Amino acid sequence: MNNKTRPNWLDEKEYPFKSHYFSTPHGDMHYVDEGAGDPIVFVHGNLSWSFEARNVIKALSNQYRCIAVDHLGLGLSDKPADYSYLPEDLAKHFEALLESLHLQRITMVVADWGGPIGLSYAIRHPEKIKSIVITNSWLWSLKKELYYQMFSGFMGGPIGRWLNAEKNFFAKNMGLLLGDKSKLTPNIHKHYVEQFPTPSERKSTWVFPEQIIGASDWLESMWNQRHILNDKIALIAWGEKDIAMREPQLQTWMREYPKARVMRFPNSAHYIVEENPAELAEAIKNLNGNQ
Repeated sequence: MNNKTRPNWLDEKEYPFKSHYFSTPHGDMHYVDEGAGDPIVFVHGNLSWSFEARNVIKALSNQYRCIAVDHLGLGLSDKPADYSYLPEDLAKHFEALLESLHLQRITMVVADWGGPIGLSYAIRHPEKIKSIVITNSWLWSLKKELYYQMFSGFMGGPIGRWLNAEKNFFAKNMGLLLGDKSKLTPNIHKHYVEQFPTPSERKSTWVFPEQIIGASDWLESMWNQRHILNDKIALIAWGEKDIAMREPQLQTWMREYPKARVMRFPNSAHYIVEENPAELAEAIKNLNGNQ
């Protein structure tokens, strides 16, 4: 796909946003930039892209400047086969893009790997962050937990690599990470599957799982600086049916940031931005209205 051409599988009614691009040495990063006012930045994780934030953006862009980035290898960004896709490298590109926009008073909404990637920016630039919204994510090493060792080893190992590269396995089965499977209609699901048209463009789908353990040192280095975020993390919105980020991870966030408001969604799972956009948008409005 030419990186300046919208793909024919993109539903312009669902995603009626203008495309912007930021050049990196490894390819162009796509992002949307809608509305005006204090910025709200959405940072997605594996299998996802700015599409997941579409309904929250529609609800907030009349009051805020809503920015949602596609990491390299995902969404409408370039997907170079020879790029590392290591979260630490993606975080550097994310930082460069945000710095180019000269943002202040940022509300950052993070999910999945968007947690470490987005929060690494917040740790490095706390003076630019007004508040942080955590959805199902983490920031610390999981290398001692068998559950994540097994998932990372399988999905990031030879079998997982083959399944993702040749069968687009993870994207086709992302419904497993949703609480209400009925929300993943064929029209919505295609936006997560068709972003990976060929095997050479699917590398990120297995590197992200591999790095759950592989990036442990980088994750631990950021967790050791978590105090920088003490006054930034204001809302934790958590899907309780998530099989990826579960109750122990929520409890870690709550223990470390006891002042944060906690919203539990008992019928939702991993993708709160996709599953509960109206509730999340209203909570963000309330959050910013109180600051």
